[in-house]
Amino acid sequence: MTTPTILQSKPLGFPWETIDPFLFCAYHDDAYPRANAGMGPAASLAGRAIGQDFSRKDGWSMYHGEKVPGFPPHPHRGFETVTIVRKGLIDHSDSLGATARFGRGDVQWLTAGKGIVHAEMFPLLDEQNDNPLELFQIWLNLPARSKMSAPHFTMFWSPDIPRLTTRDDQGCSTEVAVIAGRLQDAGTALAPLSPPPDSWAAQADADVAIWTIRMAPGARWTLPAAAGAGTRRQLYFFKGSAVRIGGQPVTGHAAIELRAGAAVELLNSGSDEAEFLLLQGKPIAEPVVQYGPFVMNTQAEIAQTLADYQRTQFGGWPFADDAPVHGREPARFAKHPGGREERPASEDPARALR
Repeated sequence: MTTPTILQSKPLGFPWETIDPFLFCAYHDDAYPRANAGMGPAASLAGRAIGQDFSRKDGWSMYHGEKVPGFPPHPHRGFETVTIVRKGLIDHSDSLGATARFGRGDVQWLTAGKGIVHAEMFPLLDEQNDNPLELFQIWLNLPARSKMSAPHFTMFWSPDIPRLTTRDDQGCSTEVAVIAGRLQDAGTALAPLSPPPDSWAAQADADVAIWTIRMAPGARWTLPAAAGAGTRRQLYFFKGSAVRIGGQPVTGHAAIELRAGAAVELLNSGSDEAEFLLLQGKPIAEPVVQYGPFVMNTQAEIAQTLADYQRTQFGGWPFADDAPVHGREPARFAKHPGGREERPASEDPARALR
């Protein structure tokens, strides 16, 4: 009996369902209007539950922001966040004193480890035009041995992220952005940038992959088989009208678990672009006990986490503003604990670290 290519398929909700080693995946696609002078939306906020606005009224939300959309300071322990910003900007600040402004294809990979408080605000800079924002935030679990590792963040600037562009026999294009996981395709090998040192993705046998895939109408591309024997693979079809996966039609946006050990042909059978997010990895296969932004292995560890946070605030909040944004200058940057600063090559040709 032939093992099916598609193991299960579920409609996309919010957030998207994930499988071990992933914990969570949120897709934000907000059609923010033009900006006001305070980097918030130049529109009435009436009718929104400010501080808890997930309404998508008029195509956008304020989330936990009051004047600027986003997520003011909140703690994490025991996992990592991988934030892929496709449109717009995020202003990051954290309890280690680090700050960053990133977006337009950049990725931030943050190991929360033993504990960090960070803010993720969405500054709107264009006062003449709309300010669309599109991003994924993915939570990747840490194994027990790494849950109390030191917090650490890594920036993957868009110009540095490996990308594969290929054309099929009909000349239709597929583009794959490789955030994590080696991609081997028809003689072309793309090695990813290095994840943080304590990440599950840094383990040689973890077979973690995070790819985004964009296919032109009519395009065909074969997703290579995963390398690991125990890998699990989830493919999220989130944009486009119709695709075929392993010959099976898919007409609604869905989270599709694939048999990881088999290559599978993707066909965009619709009349507009189709887009996918791929998350795969060897399961950590340890108990998961979650209490909001804390993910540990036992209830006792959660209790200890709550006590630690009440006692230390994971270093406290070193900024005067409880929802910091980093000014009206659109240039992207990252300032690490200790003062080292970096910028993407497109905005700092010398790539000087200051």
